[in-house]
Amino acid sequence: MKEKLRFAILGCGFWARYQLPAWLELEGIEPVALYNRTISKAQSLGKKYNIPSCYDNVEELLQKEQLDFVDIITDVDTHAPLVRMAAEKGLPVICQKPMAPSLQLAHSMLDTCSRRNIPFFVHENFRFQAPIRRLKALLEEGVIGRPFKASIKFCTAFPVLDNQPFLAELDHFILTDVGSHLFDVCRFLFGEASSLYCRSASITPGIRGEDVANALLTMDSGLHCNLEMSFASILEKDAFPQTFILIEGDKGSLHLTSGYEIRITTPKSTKVVIAAPVNYPWMDPAYAVVHSSIVDCNRNILRALQGLGQAETTGRDNFETVKLVWAAYQSIENKAVVDLKKLSEEYSLNGIYSPSEKTALKAI
Repeated sequence: MKEKLRFAILGCGFWARYQLPAWLELEGIEPVALYNRTISKAQSLGKKYNIPSCYDNVEELLQKEQLDFVDIITDVDTHAPLVRMAAEKGLPVICQKPMAPSLQLAHSMLDTCSRRNIPFFVHENFRFQAPIRRLKALLEEGVIGRPFKASIKFCTAFPVLDNQPFLAELDHFILTDVGSHLFDVCRFLFGEASSLYCRSASITPGIRGEDVANALLTMDSGLHCNLEMSFASILEKDAFPQTFILIEGDKGSLHLTSGYEIRITTPKSTKVVIAAPVNYPWMDPAYAVVHSSIVDCNRNILRALQGLGQAETTGRDNFETVKLVWAAYQSIENKAVVDLKKLSEEYSLNGIYSPSEKTALKAI
């Protein structure tokens, strides 16, 4: 194993300002190059972290630099071509969520990497949040018995458009943004889903896509999980960016609520545990629990890159989350429940593509 893995970051916008220092919390890696189409952004980030090689041309970067992997932190529309370019160079790829702007392109990205035997990961960090990891551990300990019902809620009026104004221009907004996270948390806690029903609304003036959505999933286990997400909720206490989760079991309940507090209730009593995130000096306090989880997500992927284990959020695993996101849009359009087993058959990972997917493959 190499002493240090050399990598480049492609995209130097809002999230790169936290993704890069999160990498630097870990040993065994070395950032050696940055790309951004507006090169001044790459140069500014490079100056802050002493990375002199900055580019506004990805092909030039990939040709000149000796790399062990790339971390793609660009807008979703660029993910597919950048993954293809890295894979053609034989480089393992990490990609931000959402994986792609369509289910077909996400499928084709998997194929691109699979055909070349290229490791492909998606940076899905919500499942690595300290309180959610603790919640999972409590579930596995069986403290509430067999879970049969759950709700996962992320509702806020935090002005996310101030830091990420491009979100207002998306035709598909909250389900691809927050929904990607919540669907993945649902899978992390409860396994795979068999059906999904979703409704949405656009509340904030000036946005193209939806900023409110509710989805009801039936899991393979029989558990019902209700997901609520909103960027338009004016609440008495806004807890952005915390996710609230209530899980009901046949022997009790688990309630992840504000302040990283998990309330464990059984017929005899309620016990409270605090699962606070690690604080790092580079974090934005407003995003603390999210920024801290970036380190743990990076660590999990790095171990896989070093050959020390299997990463949780491989592209293949995250494709199951991507399917839920696009099933939600299908449900909204048709005003109907989506049978996820039928969707899985259509978008299997066995190399068999529909005519529309073959068209998408040619496009990239």
